[in-house]
Amino acid sequence: MAAFISLFICGLCVLLLLTALYISKGLKQSALNLPPGPFPLPVIGNLHLLDIRRQDKSLMKISEKYGPVFTVHLGFQQTVVLTGYEAVKEALLNTADVFADRPAIPIFYHIQHGNELWKTTRRFTMATMRDLGMGKRLSEERILEELHFLVDLIRSFKGGPFRLRFLNTAPTNITFAILFGRRFDYKDPTFVTLLRLIDEVMILLGSPFLHLFNFYPFLGFLFKPHKMILKKVEEVCVILNKYIKESKKNINGNNLTSYIDALVFKQQEEKDKTNTSFYDANILASALDLLMAGTETTSTTLQWAILLMMKYPEIQKKVHAEIVRVLGPGRLPTFEDRKNMPFTNAVIHEVQRFITLLPHVPRYTSADTYFKGYFIPKGTTVIPLLTSVLLDKTQWETPDEFNPNHFLDASGNFVKKKAFLPFSTGRRNCIGESLATMELFIFFTGLIQKFTFKPPAGVRESELDTTAEAGFTMRPHPQCACAVLRE
Repeated sequence: MAAFISLFICGLCVLLLLTALYISKGLKQSALNLPPGPFPLPVIGNLHLLDIRRQDKSLMKISEKYGPVFTVHLGFQQTVVLTGYEAVKEALLNTADVFADRPAIPIFYHIQHGNELWKTTRRFTMATMRDLGMGKRLSEERILEELHFLVDLIRSFKGGPFRLRFLNTAPTNITFAILFGRRFDYKDPTFVTLLRLIDEVMILLGSPFLHLFNFYPFLGFLFKPHKMILKKVEEVCVILNKYIKESKKNINGNNLTSYIDALVFKQQEEKDKTNTSFYDANILASALDLLMAGTETTSTTLQWAILLMMKYPEIQKKVHAEIVRVLGPGRLPTFEDRKNMPFTNAVIHEVQRFITLLPHVPRYTSADTYFKGYFIPKGTTVIPLLTSVLLDKTQWETPDEFNPNHFLDASGNFVKKKAFLPFSTGRRNCIGESLATMELFIFFTGLIQKFTFKPPAGVRESELDTTAEAGFTMRPHPQCACAVLRE
């Protein structure tokens, strides 16, 4: 009992010391004209104001009181939040150098073993993906080939219900073709295993306890999700290492067919350099990065697109009518057809806007800066809230409604919108944006051309759930669809 009391008193003293330091730090920084924000409570900061699963919506609520640039305390971490198109654009485009770095988020730091890859491998990755056909005719051919397999898979259900999650097979296989140099059969054990592991990791990344681990990494021994994530990531790495070893054994510089091949060949080219970034751990980390980042976003967006077509059958009918008018009954879509299909294009854009797939990716200031009249010190975590841009009331007529007219003028022509930033913008925007855009158009158009998507028997359109299930991305809740083959 005495030992317990002593331990309790020691813990209380540490807590009081941390609180005193925290308040002292807050008073000191308030004199520097930091952005305003709610007063932080000891230890928890402003976490009591957040729905930890939908932090983006909570932060938008706080911005209504404190404006587009404000400070919140996530546990002990002082964070500046930017909301609305104007503030986010100014930070990511006009002052991009200051806001280009990323903070060391504990879970990703552990996954990548502390490697900060983007500065050394981003240009290499972009050049390699271009060489492998991303955004070119070769990519279109791969996507059309994969569309054929996806159509066959959906047809196999013969109009009966199937899980929306099955739609992730095709976009994932496009990423796998780039990463490994070949597509996989949907029943291939490696393909099935990787899909399962990626899915489980993405779900765990949305766990409230995972967020708490990121806020209080020193309390990691109390939480399980980060340990489960690291275990599953290690299983993924075993598979990746197998392909990396095969590439090293069979590498041919005149015939690089995959991203892994390109990484291995670059490593061999720089083997005599002392400061090379292409050592074994970084090759694995780069392959893992592409695997995880390249499979989730497009596949989840495609699921949302089909779910929303079931929810709004009149919009689905208009999309199909435009497809028939432009493509006829049998010709497969090409990316070039997008120019002649303004309504379909508008629907796809509105899906991306409405679902706010990736609410934010934190940044880190590389130098002291003044922004919108406020001082933001070097090393401050900054959240450019993309949700607030895609739902900005000053940029969209009906931001909380699914409305393809956001991207159409009075004559039905497609209109680009400056506040359409689902892939972020500036120096750290998504390097797979062009490929994802092509995939979404071809897969979505090809599926609506072949099938009418309906809710399962007994489920009304109004009963379909279009609220998001928080994971790494904003996923639709698990639901089923029926696909009736068009005559």
